[in-house]
Amino acid sequence: MSTETSRYAADFDALREQAVALRREGLSLRQIHDRLKVFNNDLLHRLVKGEPPPAWTKRPNAKDDLRTKARELRLQGLTYDQIQLELGCSKSSISLWVRDLPKPPRRTRERASEIAKRGWEPTLRRREEERRNAKEAAAAQIGELSDRELMIAGVCLYWAEGTKDKPHARRERVTFVNSDPTMIRTFVRWLDLVGIEPERRTFYVMVHENADVRAAEQHWADLVSIDVSELGKTTLKRHNPKTVRKNVGEDYRGCLVVRVRNSADLYRRIEGAWCGIVGAASAPDHQNRA
Repeated sequence: MSTETSRYAADFDALREQAVALRREGLSLRQIHDRLKVFNNDLLHRLVKGEPPPAWTKRPNAKDDLRTKARELRLQGLTYDQIQLELGCSKSSISLWVRDLPKPPRRTRERASEIAKRGWEPTLRRREEERRNAKEAAAAQIGELSDRELMIAGVCLYWAEGTKDKPHARRERVTFVNSDPTMIRTFVRWLDLVGIEPERRTFYVMVHENADVRAAEQHWADLVSIDVSELGKTTLKRHNPKTVRKNVGEDYRGCLVVRVRNSADLYRRIEGAWCGIVGAASAPDHQNRA
């Protein structure tokens, strides 16, 4: 122990009494250091231990406002993630500031979903705008269709969605079924192109039995510009309670079945055209793709 430390230790109590009195008068450590001639920092801190520093010696903290706001938000029931989103500071700082406050009650699944959705809203809006712009640009590229282009489109449409003839079950007849009004409308337009008279076309609805059957029939009749009475008998699909269906709600209208009477020749033409498309698409010189 140095001579200086030994000297201070001998009358520590007297020095502490003086230091505490000076501290309570509002002096800083530097001022006490100068007043009492105590040059040992460890001893100086021991002399004033337990005495708070005067307010004027505290440096202003740039995070004081954030800390106050964080505590207010915590008391309102916000989580660390929500406070971070609101204030833009780290969760470690938030934890330090509010850890003495009560935790907010566990939020419900609905509340958690609402918060997550709100955070995603700007991204979802941007993606939706990108999606819409891409679709509009692609639609603009199509422009008007020539008869040949519509012919090819109709053949592809039928071969993707229409009934097919099988070697084990000969069904050379044209039957097209779909729930998409735009596909039905395009197929009917294609029938006009290939010269199928209205009287050779038959229509009927397929819909689940627990749907609004009358509304479905009216919907499809209006789409193909016929009276409801001209529709064939509606086929009702039985509802299986064990099946979770997504095609429900007021917009559900089932499917429309479009059949062409005496259509074996038309079916053969469709199949032949499809073979031609496949052959042209497979040609190595690409000449038939123009």
